Amino acid sequence: MKQAAKMQKKMQALQEELAQKDIEVSSGGGAVTVKISLQQEIRSIVLDEEFLKEDKSFVEETILEGVRAAYTQSKEESEQAMNTIAESMQLPGMPSLF
Repeated sequence: MKQAAKMQKKMQALQEELAQKDIEVSSGGGAVTVKISLQQEIRSIVLDEEFLKEDKSFVEETILEGVRAAYTQSKEESEQAMNTIAESMQLPGMPSLF
């Protein structure tokens, strides 16, 4: 039980840390930059001014691509951090939680 309580505290601390950590992902050759937390909360989307002169559908597609890439990278980094905590707390004979 103590081990489970310790793991729960570590997971909660990690969740708080992930909420504070941001990453930036670019798409369209740097035309779109998405800042996202490791809890998949989009913080900002920055567009290059020259990029806005492009065709509307191209701009929309590139923004969507940037958001998807940011979400995917954020989720992967978050899962990796959670797995690291879970592995460090692995009890003999217990299956992995992730």
